[in-house]
Amino acid sequence: MSNSVRHVLGLVAGVLLPPLAVLALMYGVGEVTLSYQRSLQLSAPGFAGLVVAAVLLAFLLGSRLSPVASLLGGLACTVVGFVPLLELSGVRVMPDEVFTGVLGLGFRTLLYTWMMLVLGVALLVASAFPSRWRAARPPVVTPGHGYGAPHGPAPGYRSGPQSVMPPGGPTGGPGSAPPPPYPSSPGSEDVTRPMHRE
Repeated sequence: MSNSVRHVLGLVAGVLLPPLAVLALMYGVGEVTLSYQRSLQLSAPGFAGLVVAAVLLAFLLGSRLSPVASLLGGLACTVVGFVPLLELSGVRVMPDEVFTGVLGLGFRTLLYTWMMLVLGVALLVASAFPSRWRAARPPVVTPGHGYGAPHGPAPGYRSGPQSVMPPGGPTGGPGSAPPPPYPSSPGSEDVTRPMHRE
């Protein structure tokens, strides 16, 4: 896959995945919070929403996905995350009824606890690594290190039982006995006998 195609797919993922991840996170936080306030129990749908949000965010932060996806999501979440800072200065930015019900509770929880800003900055930092913008290079295969064709025997090497050359060099011909491993010298049979003085 070329680098340009990878970035185009990252653009599509950046348009689709961050809103889905934020909606799943809003629903999960709102449903878990509301269920705990009502009955002091953990909501299974809310917990499933948190798991889906975590999976989508992990996919956005993955190294093989184009950083365009995390860049778009990070910009959007960071801009929304600065809303409480603007409202603290007296400027009313966010309407009261942007989301209602469980989604509204989750959105306000994420927004006014600064978690939306934390999420946006994390996505921006993940898209800032230069290695994510470069295309993956194919592995370099070096012959002789476990890859490629197997090496044959060295030149002049003969396989088989006749490949072992005796220490004294090649012998006469087929059927001739190999030379003894050590040359014999006169009197070698008396090596173990005690020496006698005359």
